[in-house]
Amino acid sequence: MHYVSTRGRARHLGFEGVTLAGLASDGGLYVPGHWPRFGEDEIAGMAGLPYAELAARVMRPFVEGSLTADELRDLCGRAYGRFSHDAVTPLVQLDQRQWLLELFHGPTLAFKDVALQLLGQLFEHFVAKSDDHLTIVGATSGDTGSAAIDAVAGRERIDIVMLHPKGRVSDVQRRQMTTVRAPNVHNVAIDGSFDDAQAIVKRMFVDRGMNSRFHISAVNSINWARLMAQIVYYFAAALQLGAPNRRVAFSVPTGNFGDVFAGYVAAQMGLPIERLIVATNVNDILHRALSSGDYSASDVTPTASPSMDIQVSSNFERLLFDAGGRDGLALADQMHGFDAVRAMQLTEEQRRAAAALFLSARADADDMGRAMAWAHECCGEVIDPHTAIGLHAARQADLDDGVPVVTLATAHPAKFPDAVERATGLRPPLPARVGDLFERSEAFAELPGTYEAVRDFVAERATPSS
Repeated sequence: MHYVSTRGRARHLGFEGVTLAGLASDGGLYVPGHWPRFGEDEIAGMAGLPYAELAARVMRPFVEGSLTADELRDLCGRAYGRFSHDAVTPLVQLDQRQWLLELFHGPTLAFKDVALQLLGQLFEHFVAKSDDHLTIVGATSGDTGSAAIDAVAGRERIDIVMLHPKGRVSDVQRRQMTTVRAPNVHNVAIDGSFDDAQAIVKRMFVDRGMNSRFHISAVNSINWARLMAQIVYYFAAALQLGAPNRRVAFSVPTGNFGDVFAGYVAAQMGLPIERLIVATNVNDILHRALSSGDYSASDVTPTASPSMDIQVSSNFERLLFDAGGRDGLALADQMHGFDAVRAMQLTEEQRRAAAALFLSARADADDMGRAMAWAHECCGEVIDPHTAIGLHAARQADLDDGVPVVTLATAHPAKFPDAVERATGLRPPLPARVGDLFERSEAFAELPGTYEAVRDFVAERATPSS
């Protein structure tokens, strides 16, 4: 399998190359040169597999030329051995139509663990082969940071610098990052929003001065390997609900578009997905883009669902590339125009292709609260604010009666106890495995939200590549 950049100018790479590179040298995002596709019999043959075995089966086409089948199976076994539920991503039924796919049984209680536990294994495997040193630079709106840090803390030849927007993540999210005291972990709170932090990270990937000295890689969903691992749980859920003989819809709380794009890839691979519902909070750039073609960013509004407080959704570029006929040079011009004025219109071709699979919905604070209350009062389930936004969209979706709708439950409710308590009257406790979180000491740097400040911080702490 070879990978191409969405902006058409970076050289093609294999899976190992795109995993270690993160962002393409032309500023684009890597995608497979083609979408592998399974037949109905192949999909049916995956039913009942343990999660790690299913993961190895689904991801095998993407890693050809970089990992053997046995190596991939071993890495998956190690990655998913730390989850607190044997099913890894269990399904929970709410009513006759609505389901939750619980993605928060990993070590940091969020869906990011499903991909990042594997990515940590991949990094260590590839770096050991090359005897190089890797510097991971990432930005987080809440959950990516803690999941990435847990995945690589203490690993040899890997350093991680994680940026988060000061005061814009929950206390639990922050402490899950800043209480990890491994020598290769560096946390930074910057003045500004997640979009500001993400822009700094992207700029570092195209800074030749930094890249000539350090081997910089990404754990954000700009890294293809992150998305690849997330494809698996769409297969897991759909198989349990009758695929390939039954179509299934998914509602996805969406910020940076990576999680829902993984569902798009699953559909391209032959999984019978009826619709992907893009659920946003009031930072609704993706809802506007999909419903009217208006992809224009405004200021970020802080909400009780901070992981979705995003106005520039990096992975949307991958969809625009595929929906626009994979014309990288044309997309580069389109994205450069967006970067200049923070606004653009989708082409008719892009809108038409997206509309074939995607729906979208916007939820405000009241919608979110009502969804949390309904899940608790009518179904006996306590859900977090992000999941509630997905559930609101799922219940509003206009779909055929026979189609089950799976909402991705992206975080444990204990990560957002104040919002949960306001909506349900219950304050969810942290699971025992992280129960002493508020007794641990924190350590993090505070920096202005400028590229120069972060660049200098990274340069002072990173190990030059060999």
